[in-house]
Amino acid sequence: MCCVADMEKAKIDRINELAALKKERPLTEAEAAEQAALRAEYLAEFRAHMRGTLDNTVIERPDGTREKIKPKTDKEKK
Repeated sequence: MCCVADMEKAKIDRINELAALKKERPLTEAEAAEQAALRAEYLAEFRAHMRGTLDNTVIERPDGTREKIKPKTDKEKK
């Protein structure tokens, strides 16, 4: 699990267990709430890791110059 090394394996296993249960039967309210909380935690850690990766990414031009990548502006996102 390179992208979410901070998240415990037990939590990831529980996410997968709840996903499998959901395919078999509807989840109880408690299970659904647990699944939502675990997914939110997983996504937060994934996004933080991805942001760290992107913050340290550079583009090397053919002339040898290096340039950090920049976040898209609101105009570019549309």
